[in-house]
Amino acid sequence: MKKFINLIDEKLKQAFVAAGYDEKFAKATISNRPDLCEYQCNGAMAAAKQYKTAPINIANAVIEELKDEKAFEKIEAVMPGFININISSAFLADYVNEESQAEKLGCNIEENPKKIVIDYGGANVAKPLHVGHLRPAVIGESIKRMFRYLGNDVIGDVHLGDWGLQMGLIITELQERKPDLVYFDENYTGEYPKEAPFTISELEEIYPCASAKSKEDSEFKERAHLATLKLQQGYAPYRAIWNHIIQVSVTDLKKNYGNLNVTFDLWKGESDADPYIPQLIDILNEKHLLHESQGAMVVDVRTEEDTKEVPPCIIQKSDGAALYATSDLGTLIQRKQDYDPDMVVYVVDKRQEMHFTQVFRVAKMADIVSPKTELIFNGFGTMNGKGGKPFKTRDGGVMRLETLIGEISDAVYSKIMENRSVSEGEARETSKIVGLAALKYGDLSNQASKDYIFDVDRFSSFEGNTGPYILYTIVRIKSILNKFLESSEITSDKMIPFASGSEKELAMVLARYNDVIENAIHELAPHKICAYIYELSNAFNKFYHDTKILACEDADKKQSYVNLISLAKKALEECIDLLGFEAPERM
Repeated sequence: MKKFINLIDEKLKQAFVAAGYDEKFAKATISNRPDLCEYQCNGAMAAAKQYKTAPINIANAVIEELKDEKAFEKIEAVMPGFININISSAFLADYVNEESQAEKLGCNIEENPKKIVIDYGGANVAKPLHVGHLRPAVIGESIKRMFRYLGNDVIGDVHLGDWGLQMGLIITELQERKPDLVYFDENYTGEYPKEAPFTISELEEIYPCASAKSKEDSEFKERAHLATLKLQQGYAPYRAIWNHIIQVSVTDLKKNYGNLNVTFDLWKGESDADPYIPQLIDILNEKHLLHESQGAMVVDVRTEEDTKEVPPCIIQKSDGAALYATSDLGTLIQRKQDYDPDMVVYVVDKRQEMHFTQVFRVAKMADIVSPKTELIFNGFGTMNGKGGKPFKTRDGGVMRLETLIGEISDAVYSKIMENRSVSEGEARETSKIVGLAALKYGDLSNQASKDYIFDVDRFSSFEGNTGPYILYTIVRIKSILNKFLESSEITSDKMIPFASGSEKELAMVLARYNDVIENAIHELAPHKICAYIYELSNAFNKFYHDTKILACEDADKKQSYVNLISLAKKALEECIDLLGFEAPERM
């Protein structure tokens, strides 16, 4: 379905050409002075330079060609050469009627769907999710849903931190605590137990204890390094412990990510890249890209176009150990072999930009990915507490994510209970749904690359630019529609030409749906969807306060009102699904 603004552009182009001017100047924009007009075209200003005439002459000539155009209610030239446009209500009604019947409300499904891998989540095993995991989870989940909305084949990969020294630390600490376990008996030849020798709670306590101990006890740290090496070399007892760690951790992570309404198609980790590292080294050697520098093996990735220093990408340290870059490149080899993706998107902390610049350059230089494959770094900023400082618990520790979810759900519950229109049980269930919306919308409404302050009180408010306000708007529409269906029959699914004022304003916002969504997907920008649904919610609520929807005595007009707000509800629900949350039946 064509975008509404493109239809306006087409009519302007015809007029510019008919008046003797290049169609490239025919470009409409939403007016920044809605008190004067709905759309405007400034093309005459630019054309004046090329055609060496006053812009108002060009604007008047274009206006003359459009004097009988039924799509425009009013079109006029304004000094020094602006073209101001108001849309015909009949033309607008035709468009939103088509939109209401179209698949995806008029968004254009990809003719050539892409295979896309999204790398997000990035949790470490053996550790609880904390507030630092919120942004990659909710941004990545939204981007995954957005790409799928247009018909792309999207694979979400959690890419766990499950390899390296942290594993050796856990194994070494476990041996100190439980030396009699069969994993530490060199003479044991039987099968290893299927049940893990620890719970998730014990595991979450073991790691920080071992980490702290390694900083004070050099002998303990050395044993942990040795355990890590033996694990990576395939030592069976340690591989058995490692499998327990993965099993227990992933079970807990799936539950906690599930509380965020975040899911993954792949539960791969850094360990899955390990078998591909020898192949990586061979490729880099064959391409004569790998060389020694201060004992390490590196690839030079700097180019003449660089305006700042780009250090060499270190592939192996002097002791032969692999690094994050090695793992990420091995993972790309695996993804190429398994999926041959058209695009790989990394939703990671923006402070990792240099790391991924190095990795992407090595991948392209070495043909590790296909030339067609786009490698995209989607860096996000930091979520801070009030005062702009890192978000912490009251005692200064890193807050667990489930604690944050609980806090915002409790804040929403308190607000719901102030009205006492529902039972405590229903209020508690509703607060979980609304709390998640508050949490996700509070994050996603900010441009991903920017830092922001997380304010529980502001984000849980039912007023203003918040998730609860959006949900309250949807619930209000549901209530009106339910009352209509209780007393009336649907006689038509069409909307009739809109009256001026808030009714037309609401339709104008709805007419931009496919333009906004496709643009947000193209730019990987969930915040643009948030801005749109806030604008749409405001437009609906203004119409609601201005209009007696169900009390309207004109049956055709009432049915048209109902169809208009039904479309608003559908647009809002489609958008919040793209953002990763849902609306309750009532609030």
